[in-house]
Amino acid sequence: MPGGPTFGDELDAQTETYLDRLTDCVSLLPEVLDAYATDGAYESTFEEIGAIESECDRLNREINGTITNAGPDDIGLLNSRVHFNASELIGFYGTLDVIANHTERIAQELLMMRPPHDNACFEGLHEMGYEIADGLEALETVVVDFVHAMSRTDESADLTEDIEAVRVMESACDELRNTVISTAFADEEIDQPLMYREFAILFDELANTMEDITDQVIIIASNEPGITTEPKPQQ
Repeated sequence: MPGGPTFGDELDAQTETYLDRLTDCVSLLPEVLDAYATDGAYESTFEEIGAIESECDRLNREINGTITNAGPDDIGLLNSRVHFNASELIGFYGTLDVIANHTERIAQELLMMRPPHDNACFEGLHEMGYEIADGLEALETVVVDFVHAMSRTDESADLTEDIEAVRVMESACDELRNTVISTAFADEEIDQPLMYREFAILFDELANTMEDITDQVIIIASNEPGITTEPKPQQ
């Protein structure tokens, strides 16, 4: 329909809606830990995480349908970057959805395992949750700007700063993971150190997935002039 939304407009809108809900999901991770550590009334937050995760699944399927069901005539020349990278983008959105899945799993494990929260190990997990929630803000910017540039051959984007912010977050989570695990086994007052080890690894897998997404952006954008993902070498 002349004057209606273009393929790029539709993909932009769907991606922004999806990222908004994904951010909502991950932002509840430190909140569910807060609630658990204070009064234990965290079941409603856990249920909210589960509901948003299901919504993210639905939105992700809609995005996949938009990409896979669009032919060359629908996409048009201005969106040829999407056409030539369709399979890679499907995998990219699939990795994004793992973030919501991991977040829900951490909340489920908290509900089932109920680790003591009055120790340094839980404080370390709590700090990891905040690092991840903050890092997702940078990742959201990376994804939205990347998809906008991919769906228009006449657009450019510089993603280097936000990609670096995600890397810094992942490195911080690596250090926190190591501290939590070493403390769990070194402190004799910590009961069930293996439980804290499992939680630290779960949080770290979530951070790693976020960095994996930036790696996929770098790979897909490597053949697309105008999308900058790495700092230019110093002369």
